[in-house]
Amino acid sequence: MLVFFDPIYIHPVPENHKFPMEKYDLIPRQLLYEGVISEEQLISPGLVPLEHVLKVHDEVYVERLMQCTLTPREQRVSGFVHSPQLIEREFRIMEGTRLAAKYAYENKSIGFNVAGGTHHAYSNRAEGFCLLNDQAIAAKWLLDYTSVEKVLIIDLDVHQGNGTAEIFQNEPAVFTFSMHGRNNYPLQKELSDLDVLLEDGCDDETYLNLLKDELQQIENQFTPDFIFYQCGVDILKTDALGKLGVSMEGCKQRDEMVFQFAKRLDVPVVCSMGGGYSKEIKYIVDAHVNTFKLGLYYFW
Repeated sequence: MLVFFDPIYIHPVPENHKFPMEKYDLIPRQLLYEGVISEEQLISPGLVPLEHVLKVHDEVYVERLMQCTLTPREQRVSGFVHSPQLIEREFRIMEGTRLAAKYAYENKSIGFNVAGGTHHAYSNRAEGFCLLNDQAIAAKWLLDYTSVEKVLIIDLDVHQGNGTAEIFQNEPAVFTFSMHGRNNYPLQKELSDLDVLLEDGCDDETYLNLLKDELQQIENQFTPDFIFYQCGVDILKTDALGKLGVSMEGCKQRDEMVFQFAKRLDVPVVCSMGGGYSKEIKYIVDAHVNTFKLGLYYFW
C-alpha cells in the first residue's frame, strides 16, 4: 500500500471559513503515530503531466486556471481565492491519485490519496473546493494507458459527485455511483449511472442496507477492472454540513462493505479522502484513519 499525501498546506480562504485544511497534515501524522504505515509508504507526489489533465478537462478552462485568470465570481464558486500555490497544490493532488492508481494497478492492491476526491470539478469549471477532478483524470489514464477496460467510481461522500457524473455522462467504460444527501449540496444534481438519495437523519441501519443492495445491483450489471472510492466522512452525524445520522461505527462498516465488495470482485482500489466537516477535527481524522486501517486489512 502506498499513501500519497498533500505536501503543501495552505489556507487560501478567510480564517473563519470552516474548510478543515489541517486534516491533510494530521491524517498522515496519525497514520505514522499508530504504526498503520511507515515513512517509506508515504509519498509526496510531483505535478500531474498536463496531457493527462487535458484528456478530461477543457483546454481553455485549464489554461485560465493555470494563469489564475478565472473571474472573481468563478473563484467564489470554486470555494477558493486562487493563487499559483493553490494551483500547484491541485496539480499535485491530481498526480497523487494517478500514481496511486498506477501502483494499485501494477500490484493488484490498494492506493490512497490523503487529499483528492475532488468530485465537484466539471470538465470546464470549478465548484465546491474542487478545481480539477482527480478520480476522473486517473480513470481516463488507466483506460488509455493500461489494460483496464471498465472503471467503477463509488462516491459515498454526503454530496453528489456532480462533476464526475458530467465528465463521464457519455462514457460507457466508466460507471458512476453516487450515494448522497437528497437535500444537500449541490442543489441541482447531475445524472450519475446510479444515484441514491438519502433523507436527512439517515441512520446506520438504513444507510448500510441501502449500500448493500446498491452494490449488489452494480455487481449484477457492471464488472469493473478497477474501483475508485471517494470515501468522504461527511456522512457522520457529527458533521456540520452533512445532515445525516451515521455513527463512527457505521462509517467504518461502510468502508468495510466497499473493500469486501472489491475483494470479492478481485479488483484494485484507489481511495481519495473527500469531505469531512465535523466541528472537532478528531472525528474527521479518526474516521479517515479507520478507512486506511481497513484498506490495509483487506489488501495488504
